[in-house]
Amino acid sequence: MVLLRFAPSPTGALHLGGLRTALYNYLYARKLGGKWILRIEDTDATRTVPGAVDGIRDALEWAGLEYDYGPGKEGPHAPYFQSERLDLYQSYAHKLLDRGHAYRCFCSPDTLAATRERLARTGSNSTYDKACLHLTEEEVARRVRAGEKSVVRLNDGRLPTRSTPPDLVFKYLKDAHASLPTDPVLLKSDLFPTYHLASVVDDHEMGITHVVRGEEWLPSLPLHLDLYACLSLPPPLFAHLPLLLNPDGSKMSKRKGDVQVLDYQRRGWEPGAILNWLALAGWGIQHEEVSSSSSSSLSTAGKQAPDSTAVMTLPDMVEAFDLSVITHRRSVLDPVKLEYLNKHHLMRVMESKDGFRTLAERAHVRVKEHFPDSQYTTVPYLMHVISTLQGRIMNLNDISTLAPYFFVEPDLTTDEALKMWKSLPAGQYTLVVQNLSQRLDVEGENWDSLHFADILHEEMSKIGIKLKDYMTILRHALTGMKAGPGISDILLVLGHERSMERLRKAQTTA
Repeated sequence: MVLLRFAPSPTGALHLGGLRTALYNYLYARKLGGKWILRIEDTDATRTVPGAVDGIRDALEWAGLEYDYGPGKEGPHAPYFQSERLDLYQSYAHKLLDRGHAYRCFCSPDTLAATRERLARTGSNSTYDKACLHLTEEEVARRVRAGEKSVVRLNDGRLPTRSTPPDLVFKYLKDAHASLPTDPVLLKSDLFPTYHLASVVDDHEMGITHVVRGEEWLPSLPLHLDLYACLSLPPPLFAHLPLLLNPDGSKMSKRKGDVQVLDYQRRGWEPGAILNWLALAGWGIQHEEVSSSSSSSLSTAGKQAPDSTAVMTLPDMVEAFDLSVITHRRSVLDPVKLEYLNKHHLMRVMESKDGFRTLAERAHVRVKEHFPDSQYTTVPYLMHVISTLQGRIMNLNDISTLAPYFFVEPDLTTDEALKMWKSLPAGQYTLVVQNLSQRLDVEGENWDSLHFADILHEEMSKIGIKLKDYMTILRHALTGMKAGPGISDILLVLGHERSMERLRKAQTTA
């Protein structure tokens, strides 16, 4: 069975790069009819952040990425926390020791630091002098019995011959052993594994068939393939995803802010739009056709990728997903594209059955936070507001900022309102407001059935005022803002009593 895994470390909140990796694991697993695992790589206790695992799970749930096995969804590969699998890693470390592919190193941190400095002064690229490699078995056994602390290192001088299989994204890779440290540590002195040993062991033990992970792990790939070869294990297929960049071209980082999934959730973005945005980051590049002598599984001939702004649901992404059309270059996350996608995802929700209620229920908490004293924040009322603002809302949070006058009285002392006032023709403000007030006062009993467009046109014709000036006066009186939905829609949402009150107040203001 095709089985993939998303294996974050609980060192903080899930960020966009991690969510993109989880998404691609989800899409590829579903595309191939397989499953995927959430595995928590928590072997570095010093970096573990309390609550991080719950945060990761919550972010995946919010995004709609349901994993098949993992914390809270026990299965045949449990446990799913690496800290609960230590005996397994130690067992594999002993296998490497027995085969001569690894050895114990008793050097202290101070000794190692001095060794690195000495080697660097000589111009050597080595990071360790292999001093402990030459210890006899008797000496090693004696020091272990004496309780001396040691680590287990890979013996990179006794590596079996192996090949480098093509990467599913980058295709053929050059051997990068030169970038690896000398005899990398596999098992630390506290008996916890390094990422390299734990990752290889878990991927094999769990039956992982495809590893889809970030480009930052490409330098470690030779070490991981070496470990598979030393243990006589078949490696999975690898796919490394190019990194995501900030709009300024810098590498996305948790330390720079605005990259946590929680940030986007709080700011009202649609989870479907976020996934759509991440999926299309670097997806859609047409590579040159691979030569006929190459493996047929690597051919990209005839592969079609979605447009860079294609609005896609999760099922759409699964159907279209193809690793062979992922760019080899790092991709910039364009916030303007997110706004475009989010607007269209909101419109899709509105088109669905009960869409307005769904959005209103989600917006209720945000609107209430913005206007805690307003009595006009009920879900039915918000449904009316959202319907009126349809096509203008880019983000759910826009409901509060685009049309605050639906929830509280307009502030006619703002710079925007005062600028509108100064632009109006002198002497006509009061006339316009009075005439409309009188007309609506007579016909207001059947407010919801009034044809406001006809009424406004008739009253405007009576006064003989330009359309732009007439509508600007009413917009100022009712909202204090120069942009928004049509006056007819605003009157309908505000209702009889609130509309009349604002028109009467505007007369005194003028």
